[in-house]
Order: sequence, then structure tokens, then C-alpha cells
Amino acid sequence: MSVILTVEDEFFISEYLRLLLERAGYDVIATYNADEAIAVLERRSDIHTIITDINMPGSMDGLRLAAAVGDRWPPIKIIVVTGHKPPKLDELPSDSAFVARPYTAERMIAAVSELQ
Repeated sequence: MSVILTVEDEFFISEYLRLLLERAGYDVIATYNADEAIAVLERRSDIHTIITDINMPGSMDGLRLAAAVGDRWPPIKIIVVTGHKPPKLDELPSDSAFVARPYTAERMIAAVSELQ
């Protein structure tokens, strides 16, 4: 079973995403900023996918997190999410995807499936 790490600072969005992914059969680890996400990645080797919001508090936003993960853990697939201006293609690492918010449950599950 795939393990997905979510990085979302808005509690209700984080919970919605966790429940959505768990109902689709994934194991989910929820974090609320990039620093927590990096700490989890340093302890676990079973993370397959990261779903990160772009706009977050802390030492780095979601795009910087995506770049760091792409450099340090290249096998991990990355989905970047925002309800604001979408990132440019060159701002995303390879093997990543962008999903605009608001998204449907079907769209998010499809994005995860496409990266597997």
C-alpha cells in the first residue's frame, strides 16, 4: 500500500484530504508545514507521494519543499496544490503534478494514480 505525506497548514483541508485518500485505500501521514514534512521524510523510507500546498508558514513554501524533495528524494512523486496563481512548469520538479484548488475528490485521486 502506498504511503502519502500531506503538507497542508489549514486543518479542515488537511482532514478532508486525509479522509479522501484513506477512503481511496492509501495510508496517510498529515503534516502542517515543510519542516514537519522534512522531519518525517528523514525518519521514513516508505513515503511514495507528497501532496503539498504552496502557501504555508514556516521556513519554506510548498514550491521550495517540492524542489528540496525532488533533489534529496527523487523517487518520491509530488503533487503541488494551490487556490492561487498556478506555478510555472519550470518551478515543478520532474515526476510532479499540479492540482488547482478547489478540486474534486475524483481529480485528486486521479492525480495520485497518474503519478504511480
